Formats: sequence, structure tokens, C-alpha cells
Amino acid sequence: MMATISADMVKQLRDRSGAGIMDCKEALSECDGDMEKAADYLRKKGLATAKKRSGKVAGDGVIQSYIHMGGKIGVLVEVNCETDFVAKTDEFKEFAKNIAMHIAASSPLGVVPEDIPADVAEREREIYRQQVLEMGKPENVAEKIVEGKMNKFYKESCLMNQLYIRDTNLTISDVLNEMIAKTGEKITINRFARFQIGES
Repeated sequence: MMATISADMVKQLRDRSGAGIMDCKEALSECDGDMEKAADYLRKKGLATAKKRSGKVAGDGVIQSYIHMGGKIGVLVEVNCETDFVAKTDEFKEFAKNIAMHIAASSPLGVVPEDIPADVAEREREIYRQQVLEMGKPENVAEKIVEGKMNKFYKESCLMNQLYIRDTNLTISDVLNEMIAKTGEKITINRFARFQIGES
């Protein structure tokens, strides 16, 4: 027997996911009223929308600033979308602001692993290699451990892989895909600059 989908359930899922009413209704129907499964269903749908939009050009957007701690940390981030219409919405501006705040708090080194300078990555790799060899691990095992540590390094230092400070169940990549699903446009976090007093 199909579960009865109440307006309250739809509201609850909408508050949690930010998806539209009809999408929430559909997700709950598809998942027999199971809130967790419906949330996952919406996330997967967002991923599908993101894949569909990936070939489009995100030629509009905003440059968002955020100043934190009485002017001790500042961030500029460029977030792109396809149209001026979406760029001007409060929801898009709010998204860009939240990304800027996340960058201020989490201090990523780049948007994606490819953005991290080769010398920085190599220095990390060398430190891990030394640590592992000092543990007396054989060379072939050492390399696997180093790779694991490098994956962790990229996860922690690349914006797209970081856990979102406002909801640590999601990565920035998840949050971006949810925004793509909501707007129906390709959205990219293009680049950022983070300034902190006393850091060169």
C-alpha cells in the first residue's frame, strides 16, 4: 500500500533540501514517504541535472566578497551561472556568499586538485614519504600509504572536496549540484582569493 504524502511531509523535505514542492512530492511518492530515501533521491536528481548542464557555458554570475573577524580575513570568489536572470536572484547571491564564508573558514588551497601548485603537492608527498619510511614500511606498502595520505590532503585542501561548514553531511560539490538542480543552470565556482592579516 502506498504511503500517504501529507503537506507537512512535503514541507519538511522542502525545508531540508531546498527543492521545489512538486519535486519533493515526487521524491516522497517514489520513496514511499521515507524522508531519508527521498532526500537521497533529490540529491541524485540534482547530480543528473548537473551532468546534463555540464556542456553549457556559464558566462554570467557574481563576484562575491566576505570580510570576517573585524577585517582580519577577506575573501573574493567568482561564481558563474548561465544567465543574468539567475545571477540576480537572492538565492544565487546567498549561495555565493555562503561559499565565500566557507572559504574564509576552511582556507582551501584551490577549487579542484589541479589548482594546487605542483611544488606544494610534491612537498606534501615528500613529507608523507619520509614519515612512512621512518615507520619502517617496505617500499611498495609505503607508496600505497603515501597515495592514501595524498587523497586525504586533496580532500581537505580542495574546495570542491571539502565538507560544507554549514552541513558537514555534504561536500561543496554536493551543495553546488543542489544549486544546479534548483536553478536548472550550469553553475561553477571559478576562482577565489583569500586574504588573512599576517599571512604572506
